[in-house]
Amino acid sequence: MLRYAPHPLPLLLASSLLLTACAPSQGGGSGATEEAGADGARTVDNCGHEVGVGAPPERVVSLNQGSTEILFSLGLADRVVGTATWTDPVMEGLEEANEGVPRLADNAPSFEVVLDAEPDLVTASFVSTLGTGGVATREQFEELGVPTYVSPTDCAAGKDNDSGGDGSRSEPLTLDAVHGEIRDLALLFGVQERGEELVAELERRVDTATEGLDASGVSLMYWFANSQSPYLAGCCGAPGAITRAVGAQNAFDDTHDEWPQVNWETVADRDPDVIVLGDLTRESQTAETADAKIAFLESHPATRNLTAVREERYVLLSGQAMNPSIRTVEGIEQVADGLRDLGLAR
Repeated sequence: MLRYAPHPLPLLLASSLLLTACAPSQGGGSGATEEAGADGARTVDNCGHEVGVGAPPERVVSLNQGSTEILFSLGLADRVVGTATWTDPVMEGLEEANEGVPRLADNAPSFEVVLDAEPDLVTASFVSTLGTGGVATREQFEELGVPTYVSPTDCAAGKDNDSGGDGSRSEPLTLDAVHGEIRDLALLFGVQERGEELVAELERRVDTATEGLDASGVSLMYWFANSQSPYLAGCCGAPGAITRAVGAQNAFDDTHDEWPQVNWETVADRDPDVIVLGDLTRESQTAETADAKIAFLESHPATRNLTAVREERYVLLSGQAMNPSIRTVEGIEQVADGLRDLGLAR
């Protein structure tokens, strides 16, 4: 069996980077990113909110792993006073940065716990985290004088977060939105040159992973979690960006929901060539780990005769690689390598 698992990743950027000059921003994915003012004030237009800081934040709380890993990759671990909502171990190369940072909760912390950390900025990857039903709304923080920032990947053009579940997209997500988040945060913290270095490194990695790759005609199915009502990737989120990058097809590219719950009989009808499995370490759904998913697939009557299952064509990704984040690039690398190793791509 070929279970293509993550390989060691190059360190994106370390805290040893010393570049802190205030170079002009090249725009955020959520709107017009503004320049830093002469007095040190910085403002970005973010998901319909103007996020302003009078000086680079010193005490940031990050409420989602994706946001946390961007901050760490920008060399800002010493500014992070709390993290939350983890699906995986921290990205390779960032272990040392993560060691000294308090984890407020493995999942969502309470509003009070976040406030106890005395943040001067709160960041999140999802509107559902900083919104109704989440930790708190942005307005609740802002009423207390705490600015908030949400990843533009979750409010990009075409993203509808009110359509139920994890939302839906009428337009495909691109890595430009991830780059916008990096540039926005780099501006707020006064480390624009670090941001540009990180964006350039991500672009280089995508180019290297996909150079000469031809996976046309190969269908992929992405399974995040849950065995009873599996969450499978629709057309246009992070898995869609991975699929387009490697030149393959998503077995559910006719579905615009971000993570629709699809029955196994429908999966059997689609019969994907390769199944990309989320290998999660959290414990909030059934079939979180890749091993649990494979055991289910190989024993369930509706799935054990799938082509990918019979041929043991599995590619394993972290949960973060399947969410819009800097680790979506990791997902592109691993799916590209997996398809090559399976003999399904030239």
